[in-house]
Amino acid sequence: MNVSCSELLLKYGNHIALDHINFEIQGEKIYGLLGRNGAGKTSLLSIMASFRKQTAGSITINGEDPFENSNIMEQIVFMYSKNYSEESETIQNMLKSAQRYRPNFDKDYAEYLIGRFQLDVKKPIKKLSKGMQSAFNVTIGLASRAPITILDEVYLGMDAPSRDIFYKELLQEQERHPRMFILSTHLVSEMEYLFDEVILINKGKLLLHEDFDTLVSKGATITGDKEIVDDFVRSKKCINEQQLGGTKSVMIFGELTEVERNDAIDRGLEVTPVPLQDLFIHLTKEEDANGTKSRLF
Repeated sequence: MNVSCSELLLKYGNHIALDHINFEIQGEKIYGLLGRNGAGKTSLLSIMASFRKQTAGSITINGEDPFENSNIMEQIVFMYSKNYSEESETIQNMLKSAQRYRPNFDKDYAEYLIGRFQLDVKKPIKKLSKGMQSAFNVTIGLASRAPITILDEVYLGMDAPSRDIFYKELLQEQERHPRMFILSTHLVSEMEYLFDEVILINKGKLLLHEDFDTLVSKGATITGDKEIVDDFVRSKKCINEQQLGGTKSVMIFGELTEVERNDAIDRGLEVTPVPLQDLFIHLTKEEDANGTKSRLF
C-alpha cells in the first residue's frame, strides 16, 4: 500500500488543522504518528480513512483518491477512542457486524483476542469499563486485517498488562499478516520499539518523517565542563540544556560524525543517545524556560 499527501490543507473555519502537509509512506511497516494534543494527528488520520475531506491539496492511496471510494475504503480500518455510552449492542453482535463489513476479518482471531483481554461477549459494550472498550477496539483493529490499519490512541484506559498484550499481539500479527500499521500515541517511551518509521507533526505542520533508527541517531546529549560543552555545541542545533554548578548537559539534534564523537571524548565529554520521547518533547516545545525558541525552528 502507498499513501501520498501533497500540500494537504484542512481548515475548520479560521483554524488551520493541517497546514500544507507533504509526505509519502508505503510498504508493510509500523508507522508512529506523534504530536502534542491539537497537533492535527486525528485530523490527518480522519482524512486518510475518508471520514472527512481535506480543504485543499491531495491525498492518494495506491494512486486513487480515497474519499467515497468503496474499493479503497474497505482496505482501511480506523479505530479510535469511541463513546459507547449509548451503544446497547453486545460484543458478540458487534463482532458479527465487523465481520460483515470487513472482507479480511478473522473471526477466530477476534475470539482469541477477546479471550486474551477477558472480555464478556454477552455484555452490552456500554457496560464495559473504558479499558475493556479500548481492548475491544484493539480486537477489531487487529482482527480486521485491513491492508492499512490505523490505531489512534486505542489504548486509552487500558491497564499496563492489557497494553502489553496489545503490543505483543501487534508485533506477532505483523509477522503473520504484514501490513501498514499507523499508530498515533502519546506513550512514546512505551511504544517506540514498535516503530519502523516516525512521523512528527506540530501545530498542523510536518516537522519530520524519518526511519526510527535514523531519527534516534540524530539526537545526542553532551555532558561535561560547561565551557568545553559550550564550545563543542556552538555550531549545533541545541534543543535543551541543563546546568548544575560547572557541569552542563546539552541535548543536540543532528548527527555527529565519528570524528566529532572522538573529539568530544578526547575533550573529556560524555556523549549519550537521546530517547525518542525526549526528542519528541523538546522538538515540539515552543520555548524553553527562558522564553527562547529552540534553534531547530
